[in-house]
Amino acid sequence: MDEERDTEEIEPELLEEIAREIEEIRSLEREVGFRGSAAAEARARRGDVPPETRETRGGRRVAVKPPIQDVFRRGDEVLVQVIKESIGTKGPTLSTYISIPGRYLVLMPGLNRVGVSRKIADEGQRRKLRQIMHELNPPKGLGFIVRTAGLDRSKRDLARDLAYLLRLWKVILKRIKKAKTPAPIYQESDMIIRTIRDIFNSEIDTIWIDEPSAFERAREFLNVVMPRFVDRLKLYEGKVPLFQKYGLEEEINKIQRRQVHLPEGGSIVIDQTEALVAIDVNSGNFRVEDDAERTAYEMNLRAAKEIARQLRLRDLGGVIVNDFIDMREEKHRRGVERALREAVKRDRARTKILRMSQFGLVEMTRQRIRPSLKRSVYHECEHCGGGGLVKTVESMAIDAMRLIAFALNKDGIRHIRVEVCEEVATFLNNRKRQELAALESNSSVTVHVCPSPGAVREHLVVQIVDAHGNEVPFLPAPNPPAGPPPRRRR
Repeated sequence: MDEERDTEEIEPELLEEIAREIEEIRSLEREVGFRGSAAAEARARRGDVPPETRETRGGRRVAVKPPIQDVFRRGDEVLVQVIKESIGTKGPTLSTYISIPGRYLVLMPGLNRVGVSRKIADEGQRRKLRQIMHELNPPKGLGFIVRTAGLDRSKRDLARDLAYLLRLWKVILKRIKKAKTPAPIYQESDMIIRTIRDIFNSEIDTIWIDEPSAFERAREFLNVVMPRFVDRLKLYEGKVPLFQKYGLEEEINKIQRRQVHLPEGGSIVIDQTEALVAIDVNSGNFRVEDDAERTAYEMNLRAAKEIARQLRLRDLGGVIVNDFIDMREEKHRRGVERALREAVKRDRARTKILRMSQFGLVEMTRQRIRPSLKRSVYHECEHCGGGGLVKTVESMAIDAMRLIAFALNKDGIRHIRVEVCEEVATFLNNRKRQELAALESNSSVTVHVCPSPGAVREHLVVQIVDAHGNEVPFLPAPNPPAGPPPRRRR
């Protein structure tokens, strides 16, 4: 009853606030000249753009959009949003379809309708949410999508989020009016605010933050969006670091390892390459009643849940190939597919999962928005070229012997100095001593192997000195660089 009275008191205030924000936004839009998306504005200013046409492809009518150079011309002012950060050599992806996420809603200027997230499948819930949004009467020209977090939220919660997004859009319009292009207009909240916005719910008892300024930002955000839960935000002032106290340091270390051990036995191994992510499922010592088929099925079910979790934690995207343990029964194969689809439902990134192949492979794609955790934390190894491998001591010793033999073909030389790492020097002076002595006696040239403290495994420098003590130029055919071969340009 108290909740109902609170709702009755607060909703009129929220609706009045929404009405005020709508009126101010309309006024600002008239000043800014904003008419839907930036692309629409560009077309409106110039009437010579070919319209979007439709043609038949594969028995279906599909939209054919005009070339980008016919939509925009040099000097056009365009409002764009970065929807994907630059990854490797690929630049950022831009869109004129602006979307600004709130706690329960997403604001989409120019959409001019309300919708519900596709992840909310129940038609009754979808109708209820649409009805609430229509009752809130959002302004024309602005679209709103109810996020999955908005499921089972009250009208008051949605109204508060709507008012917050309208205030934010009003600020953005003011910046558009004042900005001289090119100019940044709006940047999404920092990680702490995004985490509270996207993850926090009523089941979480406490939010701990150990940095005073971040604590204040979070409190301001909660006061605006979720004032009922402000008292759950706490400033941590303990002597033990926050991550150490709650065991987060070890969890962070785990998600940077290649192998992930599962609680009841078995593991998954994650390898990230340039083209795709490969995930291998290993049963290890996991067994179910000495039944190989049942063991494989139960292991794959557990692995499917952990794979979905690791994809979220590591922010892995693009093409992902999961190599499950082979199963003979079709119902088990379909069961693993269903388990994987169920496990990725809570993932905010879009995913698409194909059927399991006859080899036990499940191919899937996951939306890539930013570089993965591995790309963000590590850079390419300077010694192995990113391949993850360096030559063995014996291989480097053989390379050194070949260069010495090549250098002996020079005329008038008296001394060869070979500089290698300490491990390779030890190998040459012990295991290759007889071969070096044979080369020296057959050519009357002295060979001196010098260890270089701190040198990397593949360090190899050969110097040649003649009878007068002068260094002789020595340019052998270069060895191919370590690491994977360069990718072909597409």
